[in-house]
Amino acid sequence: MCGIMAYAGPQQALPIVLDGLRRLEYRGYDSAGVAVLSERAGVSVRRAPGKLDNLASLLARENGALRGTVAIGHTRWATHGPPTERNAHPHADCAGETVVTHNGIVENYETLKTQLEAEGHRFTSDTDTEVIAHLIERHLTAGADFPEAARLALGEIRGANAVTAVNARRPDLVVAGRTGHAGGLVVGKGDGEMFVASDLPAILERTRDVLFLESGEMAVVTSAGAQLLRLDGTPVERRYQRVQYDPMAAAKGGYRHFMLKEIHEQPRALLDTIQGRLLPHAPWARLEDVRLTRDDARALRRVVLVACGTAWHACLVGKYLIEELAGLNAEVDYGSEFRYRRLLLDEHTLVIAVSQSGETADTLVSMEAARAAGAKVLGVVNVVGSQAARLAGDSAGVLYTRAGPEIGVASTKAFTAQLAALSLLALYLGGCRDGLPEDDARRLVEALEALPDEAAAALGHTGDMDPLQGAPPESVRTYEALANRYHRAKDFLFIGRGIQYPIALEGALKLKEISYIHAEGYPAGEMKHGPIALIDRDVPVVAIALRDPVYDKMVSNIQEARAREGQVIAIASESDDAIASKADTVLTIPDTDPRLAPILATLPLQLLSYYIAVRRGCDVDQPRNLAKSVTVE
Repeated sequence: MCGIMAYAGPQQALPIVLDGLRRLEYRGYDSAGVAVLSERAGVSVRRAPGKLDNLASLLARENGALRGTVAIGHTRWATHGPPTERNAHPHADCAGETVVTHNGIVENYETLKTQLEAEGHRFTSDTDTEVIAHLIERHLTAGADFPEAARLALGEIRGANAVTAVNARRPDLVVAGRTGHAGGLVVGKGDGEMFVASDLPAILERTRDVLFLESGEMAVVTSAGAQLLRLDGTPVERRYQRVQYDPMAAAKGGYRHFMLKEIHEQPRALLDTIQGRLLPHAPWARLEDVRLTRDDARALRRVVLVACGTAWHACLVGKYLIEELAGLNAEVDYGSEFRYRRLLLDEHTLVIAVSQSGETADTLVSMEAARAAGAKVLGVVNVVGSQAARLAGDSAGVLYTRAGPEIGVASTKAFTAQLAALSLLALYLGGCRDGLPEDDARRLVEALEALPDEAAAALGHTGDMDPLQGAPPESVRTYEALANRYHRAKDFLFIGRGIQYPIALEGALKLKEISYIHAEGYPAGEMKHGPIALIDRDVPVVAIALRDPVYDKMVSNIQEARAREGQVIAIASESDDAIASKADTVLTIPDTDPRLAPILATLPLQLLSYYIAVRRGCDVDQPRNLAKSVTVE
């Protein structure tokens, strides 16, 4: 999510770091900061809320006051704490000598912060990042030198994290480290100068010789080069790679389009949304910015979910989850329709507004109408500090999805992160209302913990994918073959039952959005009430037929389609050996808890739509007539 940039060399570091941050601003843009080192002035930090231009303006007014040949910088996508100057990176220790930048989530930060405060450390931000600076300070005080102190500190934090750190007493070097299987760092080698960044675009104008830090590794970087070692202290030998990509291709991480990159980022987006939020006991989830207490949850009689477009499909899944896990009556409405009818809301109603951007006009108006009617309003939002987050912040609060910036207009990772967030919210409400059996809650918690790895498997990932690798070749061949077969189709029918019906709607929408093929999503049980008249050999039928309570009925619907010469593409569970004889093509996903299966079932539908659109020559990232955020009614 966040952008990291560092430099060590003979040149003035600040302009180089700012240029790198500008090339990374798509990763986060709610605040930015830099730290510059010099032997004379030590470490100097400047930070500003808002976009990078605000920081650049602040530095311009100082007229070159920050001079030094080593620097680190950061552009932030907020997770812990609102986007303010105090929460902008870099963050410092008590002495102001060690400063760090960070991408990721320190899962055990609350425990570490409590320990450090008990030892006398003073915290000045709301972030999880600040614990890293204080951990380094703790080891420096105990006698370790700076690289060793950083190594020990990185070994104490949990989760997927990328960190850079500098220290005023070592103005010649930058320490960079990585924990977990996400949150990459790339080290670039120039002529007597070195670079560190969270993504290739930041440095490709200056060097093409790079190496990627693996999970559990760190680099001690000076102008002369980089020393690599594992976090257990073992030295690492690795050659630099010569990168041939141009900067725009590098921004896409080796993928042809941002949409494809964002499809393959979903395991990380799910991890970020889920990690640190699960508990081993009731209420089973910890939602840090949600203000609903146990008593509030017990007093609820009704839930209304409001959204537009893809987020509306997420709400339909959320309805199933809230009704089953929390025992609450739930209904779903379009933001564009909600305020035009009589709103029967009161203080016992929770209105959940779901929006990636937090700026969708119809959703915002619906939130204001719900507040005026006396309902509690909760936002499920991706963008920290957005209007929806502010409207909900002083009511029932905000549940941030942590999907990171989404550049492609057609929503992919933001949608599945919304599904994960709504699963957490339903689990929390069920735990607060004591309506969820303990053994069932534990099974769901375990399934949520496994979900990011299962999403990676569904996408064909093997281990920690190299950013240069792009999409897995076997996955590409499968979907390209389907695109070759179906790209001339004029109509598609997507069918599903129960909690999978909204995913059929989402699959149809995705195909319409980016390939311009007419597609309809239907509950499979309604086929005989009209849509079955459309089916012939020219209408592909995409059927979501997973091992769940309505599996047998879905198989019957598939057979009805095939009896009318429909060509069936089945989304099926890996354990289902029988489905192959009933469909023309089978795309499998890992077996999981049926309540979480919609998240995994979404992934092959996204890939199917993407490869068909590419085969048709469509503008995948910017489909005609659409915008990323609909800010007008």
